[in-house]
Amino acid sequence: MADRKTRFTRAIWHLTQELQNAAALDDALSASLEYIIRTLPCEAGTIWLLDRAGSRLYPLYNHGPVDITGITIEKGQGIAGRVAQSGESLLVADAAGDARFSRSVDEESGFETRSILCVPLKNSAETIGCVQVINKTDGSPFDAEDLNLCEALASLAAIAMEDKGLDFRPGAEKEVIISLRGVTKDFPSGDGVSHVLRGINLDVYKNEFVVVLGESGCGKSTMVNIIGGMDFLTDGQLTIDGKDFSHPGDKELTRFRREYLGFVFQSYNLMPNLTALENVQFIADIAPNSMPAAEAIAKVGLTDRAGNYPAALSGGQQQRVAIARAIVKRPKIIFADEPTAALDYQTSIEVLSVFEEVKRQLGATIMMITHNPEIAKMADRVIKLRDGKVSSIKVNLHPLSASELVW
Repeated sequence: MADRKTRFTRAIWHLTQELQNAAALDDALSASLEYIIRTLPCEAGTIWLLDRAGSRLYPLYNHGPVDITGITIEKGQGIAGRVAQSGESLLVADAAGDARFSRSVDEESGFETRSILCVPLKNSAETIGCVQVINKTDGSPFDAEDLNLCEALASLAAIAMEDKGLDFRPGAEKEVIISLRGVTKDFPSGDGVSHVLRGINLDVYKNEFVVVLGESGCGKSTMVNIIGGMDFLTDGQLTIDGKDFSHPGDKELTRFRREYLGFVFQSYNLMPNLTALENVQFIADIAPNSMPAAEAIAKVGLTDRAGNYPAALSGGQQQRVAIARAIVKRPKIIFADEPTAALDYQTSIEVLSVFEEVKRQLGATIMMITHNPEIAKMADRVIKLRDGKVSSIKVNLHPLSASELVW
């Protein structure tokens, strides 16, 4: 018991420092929740915030194996909704047997909630949301010490929100363009099988900039390759723009890649015997609704270098040609796999600024894999993968512009 109290005291001190010293409030909140989940420890947790009308709760940050970004809760409904309405903490030992528990989130997410601890977020005037943690990993129920720790987090978080000024605007309902449910991917490995993806549940929205983070081997590229039709899932369901692409045929896949998708890779993959404009024109000629190649080149700021061959272009310029090649088809979705890994800082910022403009001008959904956590600050949402599963999802309250990034 003494060790546990020491651990909890250390956690509260850590949370105090995190929330007081953080430059970005949303980063501090997400880091604090992760710390709580490790300290308890438990399977999942969410920071829910009320919209300005005070009628619905939205997940600002979720740590756990499923994506609940698109799920909202009516104030007064379910455990989180009741806590937001009453301003009082709730500790539920057996969710299945508790009449206050709403199964709607579990039914939408596929997650099984067994026990819950939920505490309110209160500023000086009102309750503005709640912090909820789910399922202790050892199977035991939450207790009074766990409650004290979460209430301390909630109090510290509320003070930081009021002090730093939280401007939470959930915005309009988002339209899903990519949906993965229970997606797995296995590869033969020696005499056995390597489980690379272990049940991915994720939604991506139209005109969203998503950054995918995770250590090497966590499944980032495999997941994006499956969505992009360059690899195939073992089990589960993949839906894109309302159509089932879990097991597409060759003709369907060819049309999908040609009309829907744009790809940008770490290696530029330009054809060396074609000029910048010709590299883009080659793709424009096979797409049914392409923009003029010169227009795509102009959008990436390379009109004056359109006649140059790749060997005469810098790395950043070649990557911009690769982006022009991706956008000339007017794709609905653009995948970028480590597009700045081979570039220096200044050139990386220039390339990221192009992605920024592409999202603004074309309304495309951008899904970017990177090892650089600084780039995640310009995303609408940050998806972290660990061991083939979604480990956390963070909504950026105030995404930075590319020019504001520093590393």
